[in-house]
Parts: sequence; C-alpha cells; structure tokens
Amino acid sequence: MADKIQRIIAQTFLDVARGLETGESGPRPKIALTGMGSEHGETVTMEGAVLAASKGVDVYYLGSLTDERVTCVATKDDDDCHKTMEKMVNAGEVDGAVTMHYPFPIGVSTVGRVVTPGKGRAMYIATTTGTSSTDRIEGMIKNAIYGIVAAKACGIKEPTVGIINVDGARQTETALKKLQANGYGIKFAESARADGGCVMRGNDILAASADIMVTDTLTGNLLIKLLSAFTTGGSYEGSGWGYGPGIGEGYDPLVMIVSRASGAAVISGALQYAAELVKGNYRKVLKDEFDAAYKAGLKEILDELKAKNAKPAAEAKEAVVAPPKEVVTAAIAGIEVMDLDDAVQSLWAKGMYAESGMGCTGPILLVSEANLAKAQELLKEAGYIG
Repeated sequence: MADKIQRIIAQTFLDVARGLETGESGPRPKIALTGMGSEHGETVTMEGAVLAASKGVDVYYLGSLTDERVTCVATKDDDDCHKTMEKMVNAGEVDGAVTMHYPFPIGVSTVGRVVTPGKGRAMYIATTTGTSSTDRIEGMIKNAIYGIVAAKACGIKEPTVGIINVDGARQTETALKKLQANGYGIKFAESARADGGCVMRGNDILAASADIMVTDTLTGNLLIKLLSAFTTGGSYEGSGWGYGPGIGEGYDPLVMIVSRASGAAVISGALQYAAELVKGNYRKVLKDEFDAAYKAGLKEILDELKAKNAKPAAEAKEAVVAPPKEVVTAAIAGIEVMDLDDAVQSLWAKGMYAESGMGCTGPILLVSEANLAKAQELLKEAGYIG
C-alpha cells in the first residue's frame, strides 16, 4: 500500500513538473501499443512508440523489445500482445490502445485521419475499418456521426461534413439533411468543384474540401491506404494518423487501428491521435452527439429507411432464436457484409451459436473453436463461403 501511495505522489510531482515545462495540465494519456505483427518488424514499431513518447504520450509497449523511454511489457507473441492489451484496457491500466488488427463488433467502425496531398490538410475519413451497420445507408449515416465525434473530440468545434460520391451518397445526404432540419448541429461542406454541394468528388479528397469525408467502410479503407502510402509505392504507410478509433454507440474501449504496413510516423501519429481523444473526453462527445441525433429523429429516420428498403413479405424469413451464448474465438472470413446476418442465422437454425464481426481484411463470422470445422462446412453448403 505504501509503495502505491509513493508511486501516486511521484507521478503527481512529475505531472506538475511537466505542466510547468510544457504548459499542459493533468496526467499524460497512457496508451498501450502492441509491438508484434508489423510487416516492417518490431524495431519500426518501437521507433513509433519512442517518437510518440517524445510528443507527450505515456506509451506502454507490448512486445519483446525494451527501451527506457517507454514502459515495456514483455509478451511472447502477437496473440499474447492482444490478450495483454485487452486486459490492460478493460482494467483501466491504460486509457486506450493502438493495435494492428482487432475484431470490432458490428455497429463499431473506425474513423481514420490522413494528410491530404493537395494542400497538406488533415482530413477524417469516416470510416476505414469495421462495420457500422449491415445496411449500407444506415451505416453511412452512422459513419457521419462517428466522424463528427472524432473531429469534435480532437478540438474541431464545427467540423464540416462531406459525403463521397459512392453508391448511397444521395440517400445519406437526404437523411442527414433531415437530421439537420430537425435541429441536429451538422455543418455541411461545399465541394471545390464548380457545381458545389456536399456530395464530394475525388478532387475534394485530394484537397480536403471537408474536415470529415463520409463513405462506406470498404471505400474508406481503400482511401486511407492510398493516401497513407501514395509516396512509397504501397508497401510502407508513411504519413497520417492511421485508421483511427473504433467508435459505436455505447462502445466503451478506446482501440485504435494501424496497418501491418504502417511505418513509425503513422504509429506515432496513431498514439498521439489516441491521446487527443482521451484529452477531449471522446466518450462524453459520443454520448452527446447520439443524444442530439436521437432528439432530432435519428431512430425515426433509420426506421423509415429500413421500411422503404425492406424485402416484400413473401421474401421475408422467419426469425431464428439464438442458441445459448458461447465463447467465440474462431473466425471465418470470406462472407459478404450484406450476407453476414443471414449467415449467422443459418448457423443458429442448426443449433450452433455464432456472432458477426469485422476483421482486418473484412467481415468475419465468429464461432467456438470446437465448432469451426462444422460451421465452415455448413456455410459452404449454404453458399456463404467458397
């Protein structure tokens, strides 16, 4: 107990001294980093950790390397890294974490941040991995809110929102403008092209015509890869802040994503991005934004969209009750995101518990290790995987 008190006192004096030196107040955010799994090796990951530490982040490095400038936690392999990371995040030992892959639940997706080549401006891409909804339009509407949460938590009081011109952009625009008309405080961007409007072209991505660029997640994933690695030939992501935090209504853990191809600068940027979100109390911002959106009729707008796009009654399938819940750690990839819910229910109908999720390469279906082989067989028979 005495040792703990001494550590608290010592940390308090360090925080005061740091505040006098830098002008910042309060403790430095504590962010864990899983060091293993990079395509460029642990030395690059550690380089990013040390760089972030020099920028005001208390980095907890999980891996096999050590450096006195960060707090090092020894782990055996990539799997051990992730288990240790989750334990530290859930126990509150760190304020958040940066990792190279993470199976977010459906409803959660990440808001990336990039340096745009046209004017060197930062831009949020909402979103870059994960799935906000299995319904495309609902997902893009939520992506817009997730982007606003990230931008506001990082200090932009009135971020401008643009919608990239992909399938569903106009429906998303209509829904968001309904929210705005009902009182939700969304500020739309104007395209730099002559005809203007908040639906953005490729030119607007290069010039960062909007603070937040709303897109579907798979397109967002492609964009952030292009913008992060366009000067390196693709094998090394050299600029930006990574794929960002997993954000979803009621989702509490702060888990940031970088790619296995991310270099030291991007890893450092992701750690600093996490620290900004902690300082900006992003969980409160998330709650406030959804409270405001629901007050402006978000539920009714989404329900109207679902009813409009619903299958005819003759095509509707009878709901299947889920079997008893199990621990699901085995992942099955290769299922189209629009088929995920049906694939899960097809296994439920066979008495096998399953959940949907999102891995680093796309949608995944999660089952128990014991059921993996049988689940793959059933999904092949049903045509969900090859």
